Amino acid sequence: MKEKLTHAESLTISSMLFGLFFGAGNLIFPAYLGEASGRNLWSALCGFLITGVGLPLLATAALGITRSEGLMELSGRVGRKYSYFFTCLLYLTIGPFFAIPRCFTVPFETGISALLPKGLPKSTGLFIFSLIFFAIMLFFSLRPGRIMDWIGKFLTPAFLAFFFFIMITALLHPLGSYQTSQPAGEYASAPLISGVLAGYNTMDALAGLAFGIIVISSIRTFGITKPEKVAAATLKTGLLTCLAMAVIYAITALVGAQSREALGLAANGGEALSEIASHYFPGLGAILFALMIFLACLKTAIGLVTACSETFVEMFPKSLSYNKWAILFSLLAFGIANVGLTTIISFSLPVLMLLYPLSISLILMALTSDLFAFKQADYQIMTAVTFLCALGDFFKALPAGMQVKAVTGFYGRVLPLYQDGLGWLLPVSAVFIILAAKALIGKKRS
Repeated sequence: MKEKLTHAESLTISSMLFGLFFGAGNLIFPAYLGEASGRNLWSALCGFLITGVGLPLLATAALGITRSEGLMELSGRVGRKYSYFFTCLLYLTIGPFFAIPRCFTVPFETGISALLPKGLPKSTGLFIFSLIFFAIMLFFSLRPGRIMDWIGKFLTPAFLAFFFFIMITALLHPLGSYQTSQPAGEYASAPLISGVLAGYNTMDALAGLAFGIIVISSIRTFGITKPEKVAAATLKTGLLTCLAMAVIYAITALVGAQSREALGLAANGGEALSEIASHYFPGLGAILFALMIFLACLKTAIGLVTACSETFVEMFPKSLSYNKWAILFSLLAFGIANVGLTTIISFSLPVLMLLYPLSISLILMALTSDLFAFKQADYQIMTAVTFLCALGDFFKALPAGMQVKAVTGFYGRVLPLYQDGLGWLLPVSAVFIILAAKALIGKKRS
């Protein structure tokens, strides 16, 4: 029986996990952060790395350290009913309701739409593109046994080839210095917190919990079955993946910051990257960028459909088969994608503001559970406080026409950092310290 992965096997799984994590959002958000933060680049990037790299790594570590088979088992520490509620909400959010439709719309809005024939209505172009994307995504998703080959060995290397071709050119011939650019908006007054909130949008902390089921099954295909060895391999591949992501985030943000002086501040990161690619490769740049974004989104969408389908088969074994779940989720994503990127983002942000604190508190409790011997009641107290506080951030992030001023006003009065989108942070930290102290006192008495 094997004890550990070979270096080649670790790299293959890490490449697959990187491919699952790294979608278009992982490019467009750091690119815009670079342009907007200007001379505050490094403090903003530090904030982004906390939520964009640190939390996904901790999520993977939580699954490994607790030897959980997936999110369902990990969240079951709070309670059986909660595990169903939280697992369904998280997978539907990063699956067919928000993240997969974003994988359809981001490459279209930021790359493909520029290549459409003149006179073709944008809605028609989106429908045709999303139909093609849907067909390719479903083809790969219906063959989950080969996901490690498709993503780890082919799609991820192809994406990286396009990425580094553009980025190395930009680094060798910078358009300007980020140190002379004035920070814009919130990056001028609070670059660190702005970076933290920008990292939310990648959804990678949620993805770290969601993709655990794929990573663990991939490790087992290489012959490692002992729980402690699977846990060690999960930690190793998670660390390699997150290091690679940190490097690419830094490169993307730096290139974005250096372009500000010559190209100005773009409306979003997709537009910024498209302008950079077109500047360095006139004519060819738009095609290169479109291919890069398409590959980035395709591999993530395949992984999300696979993870969602496998999880729902596990949760509801007497309902639909894997293939039927995959088709259902793909059809849902196809339909939602055609409402447009702006609408998807506006409705996904409030849900993320609710899910992220719940995920962070679960990860924190799981990582320290052995140290403090937390009981189920401790998990329940922590989750209840987190939910009540995060609900305020949910209401605050709703579109302006849907906000209830009485609710947001109440939360604003009672929660510090509420206006910064971090109203949950201090209360949850205080509750964790109290629970940890109580557990340590109980240990000493016993």
